[in-house]
Amino acid sequence: MLDIIKAASYISRRYEKEFGSPIDEMKLHKLLYFAQRESLIQLDQPLFTTAFQAWKYGPVIVQIRSLYKQGKLTKRVTAQEIAPYQTVFDKVFEQYAPKDAWSLSSITHGEISWQKARVGIPAGENSDALIALDDIRKDAHHIKLRRYFISHLRPVN
Repeated sequence: MLDIIKAASYISRRYEKEFGSPIDEMKLHKLLYFAQRESLIQLDQPLFTTAFQAWKYGPVIVQIRSLYKQGKLTKRVTAQEIAPYQTVFDKVFEQYAPKDAWSLSSITHGEISWQKARVGIPAGENSDALIALDDIRKDAHHIKLRRYFISHLRPVN
C-alpha cells in the first residue's frame, strides 16, 4: 500500500505535469477516491488505508485537505514505489483527470458507498461520516462487471 500523502502528492504532481496547471482540491479528492476504487478493481486491495468522509460534494480526506491548503503535498514517490500501482493511476488519469471537478462530484454521488454513508444527512451539509471500504469494494465490483460485459459485447452488423 501507499501512504495517503504520497498518493495525493503523486496525483498532484502528475496532474500538473500532464495538464500544465495545479489540480484543484475537489478534483484531487475525487481522483484519490477513483484511485482507491480502481486499486480494488485491478489489484483486489486498497491503495491506502485512510478513510474518506462523505462530504456534500463527494468523498474527502480531511488530512489531505489540510495539507493541500498548506501547499504541503510535496512528498516524492519513487518509481519503485509507484510501479505496483502504475496501471491504477494510468486508468484514473485516462478516464477521470480530464473531466472537471463538478462532473467528478456528480459521478461520486452515484456511488453506493457515498450514498450509503450519507443516509440521514441533509443534502447541503458536510459530514464526518466515514465511507466504508467494503462499500467502495461493492462499487468496484459493479464497475468491474460493467467493464467485463462491455468488453464482451459483439459489434452490431
